[in-house]
Amino acid sequence: MNFLGYRRADGRVGTRNYVGVLSTVVCANEVARAIAGQVKGAVAFSHQQGCCQTPPDLARVTQALIGLGQNPNLAAVVLVSLGCEGTDVAQVAKAIEDCGKPVHVIGLQAEGGAARTTALGVLAAQQMAIDASRIQRVECPLSDLVLGLKCGSSDTTSGLAANPALGVAVERLVAEGASVIMGEVTEFIGAEHLLARQCKDENTGREVLRLVDRMEQRVKAMGVDMRGGQPTPGNIKGGLTTIEEKSLGAIAKIGGAVVQAVYEYGQRPVVKGLVVMDSPGREPELLTGMASAGANLIVFTTGLGAPQGFPFVPVIKVTGNEVTWRRMQDHMDLSVHGVMDGEESLQQAGLRIFEKMIETASGAATKAEVSGYVQAMDIYVTGPVI
Repeated sequence: MNFLGYRRADGRVGTRNYVGVLSTVVCANEVARAIAGQVKGAVAFSHQQGCCQTPPDLARVTQALIGLGQNPNLAAVVLVSLGCEGTDVAQVAKAIEDCGKPVHVIGLQAEGGAARTTALGVLAAQQMAIDASRIQRVECPLSDLVLGLKCGSSDTTSGLAANPALGVAVERLVAEGASVIMGEVTEFIGAEHLLARQCKDENTGREVLRLVDRMEQRVKAMGVDMRGGQPTPGNIKGGLTTIEEKSLGAIAKIGGAVVQAVYEYGQRPVVKGLVVMDSPGREPELLTGMASAGANLIVFTTGLGAPQGFPFVPVIKVTGNEVTWRRMQDHMDLSVHGVMDGEESLQQAGLRIFEKMIETASGAATKAEVSGYVQAMDIYVTGPVI
């Protein structure tokens, strides 16, 4: 089975064909959004990072922006800089150029303010969009898909219907040679020993346990525990009472697939199959990490109804809650509530998710793309602003 995608110069395949307008620092967000808003076929990525941070966090922001710019769903990139940020803008531009994409760097201080920078950025993005419009979709094997996994606003139906149904689809996609990225390390806690057993070997299992321990130590360093933050008030309202209960449902997203490797946040996998990526559970940072790691498609299961998409990676929303399906029609793409009612098996629901993935990868729009609910993104950092 194949899908229709955009083959890039570096061999990777996009499911979308946008010009990315990436802000390199929080101070340039308004201009990045203004440029993208005036060019059909351009999308903006903005965030709250890039200055007055510790060196490890500035390095992470730089690497995340490189990964985002290299994502195969972007045909070309405009980098919008302030001019005095801590992000290494030159390094970001060169790394994106090295993967074969046109890159244009523009700066507010160098150009003399927002108005001039916006006007020049619009002209650059317009030409890039025209050039990108000449690129055609071609048949690509499913092994070119890089799927990101997410669950949010989880309730009891998440662990019983939506997540295990997604697990069925993941097993099939992995069997086709695709890559699948699982994150949300906070939602391994209490079930990490089970996930470790699902790794290809003991060393990989130990890496999973290391990520969980590191996440727990970050919380303990604050002198608190996770109660009140995980599970969230919404999770509790939806019937989940402990982080262990939430985690058991969360890891059901991978079905019986075997974990092949463990990666840091936003790091691009170099192996096929299922991998684990260090990341928090919150949507803005998690979705950004998936896109930075090269995901060209994301499936996001939700119980009570999480609306977030991503600027240039299609996000398919799947729910197992019939009430959410009816109330949140402008955000939900697929319902598997028949599993809860006994009207559909997990295998049947998983097949429908799999088919939806192929359809979306080939160009069918998601609800988040149509509604434009894709702006609230950020990059995951661990240190203080200084």
